Amino acid sequence: MSVKPEAASALFAGPFALATLSAPDGPVFPALVTADSRVLDLQVAFGDARLTTRRLLEDWDSAVPRLTALAAGAGREGRPLSDFRVHAPVAPRQVFQSGANYRQHVIDLHVAHRAPSDDRPEEERRAEAADIMDRRAAEDLPYVFIGLPSAITGPYDDVVLPAWAEKPDWELELAAVIGRPAHRVSVEDAHQHIAGYTIANDLTDRATVFRPDMPQIGTDWLRSKNAPGFTPLGPWIVPAESIADTGDLRLTLRLNGETMQDESTKDMIFSVARMVSYASQSARLLPGDLVLTGSPAGNGMHWGRLLRDGDVMEGAVTGLGVQRTRCVAETAS
Repeated sequence: MSVKPEAASALFAGPFALATLSAPDGPVFPALVTADSRVLDLQVAFGDARLTTRRLLEDWDSAVPRLTALAAGAGREGRPLSDFRVHAPVAPRQVFQSGANYRQHVIDLHVAHRAPSDDRPEEERRAEAADIMDRRAAEDLPYVFIGLPSAITGPYDDVVLPAWAEKPDWELELAAVIGRPAHRVSVEDAHQHIAGYTIANDLTDRATVFRPDMPQIGTDWLRSKNAPGFTPLGPWIVPAESIADTGDLRLTLRLNGETMQDESTKDMIFSVARMVSYASQSARLLPGDLVLTGSPAGNGMHWGRLLRDGDVMEGAVTGLGVQRTRCVAETAS
């Protein structure tokens, strides 16, 4: 199922965003989308039939002035957004995911993942988790790991729940999109390497996060997070200049119309700049890469309600728009 974005007076913050679109039965193309839902084909505008969103990001500094000028005239030349299908806005080479970056979320998970032998009162276990978060913040050690680009799907596409996934859960996140290569950059300079921001829903099968056969090894992020379509992305990339303060954005996820997550990025333990800087100390971040910054409180494990066939998730982040995906149970082959 492909869901068309709803008409709105302003789809996102700022004058324009980047998207990857296609006409019915047509090839995908990079697009400039205006806040009043007009579209310009950037392959045509730039005179380059091979242009992609990622290639734009590889030359982001020179692209921004041209995109700004194009946005000013898009009302006269652009086509309606409703004419097109919206895909994931970029095809990254690398996806950096973050765990345990929202204080309340981690405390909730710490309680939800109680060992069968742990019969301590909930208040005691919450206090223990709070102490752990305070120590992590003091030691300045974010938790970053690698996701697979093949898990990415569009912001309105169906999400297939694998038959083996016993406890599929949602994790709405703010994602930073890299515009300049970043390697060993400081926190102070990290923002210079961010082209913009988008929305990610980093689905996780809670049943396979931990390996019972090898408890000493720890977490299994490959199996629990990287099924095809487990990372709905988009609908667009909003330039960083249009987002005034990533430290105070509201993330909201609704499941079948009921609000499950509703939290500010103020609850982050580590800032977006810190996450980008930390990842860059080990890896070289490339244009188009994603740095996911963690998910706030309100996941399915907290509510005791995991994803199932027919569920519709609607995720929104201040200034970045809304994604809407339907869950479909995997059919037997």
